[in-house]
Amino acid sequence: MTNSLPRTVLQSLNLALRQALADDPQVILLGEDILDPYGGSFKVTRGLSTAFPDRVLTTPISEAGFTGMAGGMALRGMRPVVELMFGDFSTLIADQVINHIAKFHGMYNNQVSAPVLIRTPMGARRGYGPTHSQTLEKIYFGTPGLTILAPSHLQGSSEMGAPGQLLYDAILKQDGPTFFVENKLQYLLKLLTAEDFQEYDLVENFPGDGFPAPCTTLSLRDAPPPQLTLTAYGYMAHLALEALHSLAYEHEIFTELVIPTRLSPVHLDPLFDSLQRSGRLLTMEEGTDSWGWGAEVLARAAEALGAKLQIAGRVAARESVIPVAADLEEACLPQVTDIISQAREMVQA
Repeated sequence: MTNSLPRTVLQSLNLALRQALADDPQVILLGEDILDPYGGSFKVTRGLSTAFPDRVLTTPISEAGFTGMAGGMALRGMRPVVELMFGDFSTLIADQVINHIAKFHGMYNNQVSAPVLIRTPMGARRGYGPTHSQTLEKIYFGTPGLTILAPSHLQGSSEMGAPGQLLYDAILKQDGPTFFVENKLQYLLKLLTAEDFQEYDLVENFPGDGFPAPCTTLSLRDAPPPQLTLTAYGYMAHLALEALHSLAYEHEIFTELVIPTRLSPVHLDPLFDSLQRSGRLLTMEEGTDSWGWGAEVLARAAEALGAKLQIAGRVAARESVIPVAADLEEACLPQVTDIISQAREMVQA
């Protein structure tokens, strides 16, 4: 472990990659423009090619090609980490992931594994336009054999930082393929410190299969019982926390925020526990509303709670191409004001 502790999500992820490369010689990092001095489009790989020149490999502009190569490496005992420059390009690897890498374990009678980790920045709010701003991980939800993770800075502290710890564990402890979703605006978010946690009651739960992907339930300390459960992942959890504060201090509506980091296979027991207390559920995501993560969460909550789920709602992006112009992009995407407005309507219903 280095002596410099991470302060941001970006630094945490960079440290995790560095530590994984140092701890296991079978870890290989592949991607476009990831070599120094550039260090990747969002600088998550900065410094790694200098430290590990034989195992940080720049690739041609062929996402399907180098993802497929990573699948072959994994079958031969390596632990490849693939960086896609933008999450929009995850469409180009769908065949390699869905029809090959995710199926290897089951197709070959559980005799092989393919521990490929694919990480990529998703999301908008940077003015990058229609083909570099989408939130597309829902394309991969429900793919058998594929784990989908999304880090959060709103979780327990560790020396590596919570986002980096999740990435490190996924690289070295997962025997199957993993899709690791990093929202672009998360990178510069500050990691929570012990002092920050003093404001909140925070409980972390882990999936029953033992994989260390926490689901965090967070609420204001000493607040009244929750009237509404909010749930979101990635950067939307950051916006949801802003809404949680505004709802409490400006509208006297008290909520709990449930933040999963494993999106698929789902880990929702902590959410169901919160709903036993609140009876109301509002999901939030930056992807479009139709056929999304929120719809699946609401369906499972209805199945688990039945009539105890009194009311449910969703906040998501509009069904449109994402514009370049800042004001139009903002109008297309879910904002804190949308969360507050929907929450107030649900509680007052």
